[in-house]
Amino acid sequence: MKTFPMGGVHPSENKLSGAKPIEVLPLPDVVTIPLAQHIGAPAVAKVAKGDKVLTGQLLAEAASFMSANIHAPISGTVTAVDLQPNGQGLRQMMITIKREGDEWAEGIDRSETLVRECALSAQEIIARIKDAGIVGMGGATFPTHVKLSIPPGKKAECVIINGVECEPYLTSDHRTMLEHGEELVVGVTILMKAVGVSKAYIGIENNKPDAIAHLRGIVRNYPGVEVVPLQVKYPQGGEKQLIAAVTGRQVPPPPALPIDVGAVVCNASTTYAVYRAVQKRMPLIERVVTVTGKKLKNPRNLLTRMGTPITTLLEAAGGLPDGDCKVLNGGPMMGRAMVQLASPVTKGCSGITVLSGRDAVRRTAQQCIKCAKCVSACPMGLEPYFLSKMTQKKNWNEIESRMITSCIECGSCQATCPAYLPLLDWIRLGKQTVMGRIRARAAAAKK
Repeated sequence: MKTFPMGGVHPSENKLSGAKPIEVLPLPDVVTIPLAQHIGAPAVAKVAKGDKVLTGQLLAEAASFMSANIHAPISGTVTAVDLQPNGQGLRQMMITIKREGDEWAEGIDRSETLVRECALSAQEIIARIKDAGIVGMGGATFPTHVKLSIPPGKKAECVIINGVECEPYLTSDHRTMLEHGEELVVGVTILMKAVGVSKAYIGIENNKPDAIAHLRGIVRNYPGVEVVPLQVKYPQGGEKQLIAAVTGRQVPPPPALPIDVGAVVCNASTTYAVYRAVQKRMPLIERVVTVTGKKLKNPRNLLTRMGTPITTLLEAAGGLPDGDCKVLNGGPMMGRAMVQLASPVTKGCSGITVLSGRDAVRRTAQQCIKCAKCVSACPMGLEPYFLSKMTQKKNWNEIESRMITSCIECGSCQATCPAYLPLLDWIRLGKQTVMGRIRARAAAAKK
C-alpha cells in the first residue's frame, strides 16, 4: 500500500459523522461575508450599504491575480460593509446581508442534471473557475485559477485529486465523494483539460473503502483517471506528502512547488466545485461542513451557505455539550481554536470540531527529555524542538537557515511530544516572522 516515506503519525480517527449523509442547513437570516477567504489580496467590495443583491451575484472582486471573487450566498439587503471579528477575534472587513427570500442571479444552472461533456478551451475553463471564486477547500484556500495557470517553462504531467481527508473527525470530503462521485470525476476531466494532461489520480486512504469502490466503478468510463488507495497515515493530505505517496516524486524545498515535479493537486470538494463552476456557472457560495465531537448529540455533514454563523451549525448538531469545551475551526491536528462563535463559515471551513473534557484542556508543558519523537514524526525532515527553541530565543537567521519555511504546520510534532510542549505554536510564530523578513528583503531589493 502506497504512502509517503518520511515521518507521519496515526492519531485516533473518530470519524463520527462518516455514515451521515449530507443534509441541507436551512438558510440563515443574516450572513457576514469576509473579503479575505483566500490566500492573497482581499477582494474589493462592489456593493454598499443599502444595496439589494441576488444569490450568486458578485459581491467583491479579486484585487489581483492572487485573489478570488466573492459572491452573495443569499438574496437580500446589504446592511453593512465594515470591520467585524473573525473566529480568532481578529477584525477584518466583511459584508453583512439580511436575507429577503432566495432570488438567484441569472445564468446559474441549479438543476441536478449531470453534464459530462465540456466543449470549452483550457483558457475558458480557467476563466470560469476564476469568475466563480473557486479556491482550495481543504483549508489552504489557494485560488484555483492561479494553480491551473502553469508558469512559463513549467509543464504539468498529471492531476492528483486529494480525497485523503486524513484530519481526524472530518468527513466532508468523504461524503462528497460518495454522494457526488460522478460530478467529481467530470470535474477531474475538466482539470485535466485545463492543464493539458492525459493522466489523473484520485488518492484515497483505505479507511474509506466505500469511496474507493464507488469511484473505481465510475472511473471505468473515464480514460486516464485512476483511483489510488493509500495507507492510512497523517498528514497524507499535505500536497507534498500526497505527491510522494502517489507518484514517488519528492517536491524540493521552498520556493519549489508541486508543478516543479509535474503535479497539479486539487482537493476533492474543490474538484466538485470546479464541475459546478464550469458546467453550471455556479459560484462558490456553499460547501459541506462537518460538525462533530465526541459529546455532540448529533454529529452531521451540513451543506451550508457561506457566511452562516458557526453558532447555527452547532445548534443544528444539538448545541455545545456541558462542561469544558474547545471549538476548533477545522480538525484537532491543524484546526484553530475559536473565540468568536458568531463568526461565519468561509470557503476554507471544512469542519467544526468540538473537543470536550480532557481533550479540551491543554496539558501542562514539561521539560524536553530529548527523545526526538518530534523529529521522527516530522514529514518534512525538520527538527521541531530546535526550531521551537530558537524561535523563543528570536534567532531568526538560524531558523531560516534550518528551513522553517518548509514546515506545513501539520502538528505531528506537537501530537507526539511526551512533554506536551507547544512546538507548533512556537514554530508558527517563527515561520511567520521569517516569511515577513523574506518579504521585506524582497521589497527592499526592488527599490
